[in-house]
Amino acid sequence: MNRFVDLLVPIAVVAVAFVLLLGLVNMLRGGNANRSQHLMRLRVLLQFIAIIVIMGVIWWRAV
Repeated sequence: MNRFVDLLVPIAVVAVAFVLLLGLVNMLRGGNANRSQHLMRLRVLLQFIAIIVIMGVIWWRAV
């Protein structure tokens, strides 16, 4: 279980970074504005999830 918990934070951070890069690449290439907006909203959601995961891991290690 500890190994799984150790992997949660990097997975969450990589997911946020990946969606951020997709959105930036789409904007820089002059792609569809709606797609960029959707990707940025998804990034905000993933950031929220990442914060919850980080807080959970900190709590898990303190217990």
